[in-house]
Amino acid sequence: MNDHQLSIKTDSLLETVSSSIHHNRYEATPYEGLEVLSALYPLHRRSGLVDYGCGKGRVSFYFHHRFGLNVTGVEMNPRLYQEVLQNQASYLAKRKLGRGSLQFEHAFAEKYEVKEDQNVFYFFNPFSVQIFAAVMNRIAVSLEQKERDAVVILYYPTVEYIHHLEENTAFRLVRQIPIPGLVENNHNERFVVFEYKT
Repeated sequence: MNDHQLSIKTDSLLETVSSSIHHNRYEATPYEGLEVLSALYPLHRRSGLVDYGCGKGRVSFYFHHRFGLNVTGVEMNPRLYQEVLQNQASYLAKRKLGRGSLQFEHAFAEKYEVKEDQNVFYFFNPFSVQIFAAVMNRIAVSLEQKERDAVVILYYPTVEYIHHLEENTAFRLVRQIPIPGLVENNHNERFVVFEYKT
């Protein structure tokens, strides 16, 4: 799959979108990685996915198209938020929204209120581990309020994120999924999947 097939534009190179030490530059997850992840860890159609730091929305559109998930992208940068809305209009113009909802929120991740039907949480290092910890606290509160199984997927995982999940949450590492053709040159070209079981 690619941008053209999804009628979106997410391919631009790295951009600096924040001067804050807590927010990282925009970069999209490679399509070849999403294909490998989807083949080895397919997501259930009734899942609700939150794409934190969604940028221009590649992951959001991909999983909505591939699995018909209910998807919410959360993006705090106003310029990227405008671009993801343009992509959404283009994406929806070419297809009927037959299965799964698709929405984007202009919000700070740590302020976003997790809904009770959301159970898959995707991160490609959008922010510092301090913000990640605050986001995971919000997820934990939601899981307490409405008991359900949940999944955290990290792409290009940082040691800090993994350590936080292992030491400070009830999520457990269940899969490591390397991306063939990329991981040989860079050990971080992989997904790690953590699950929370009720």
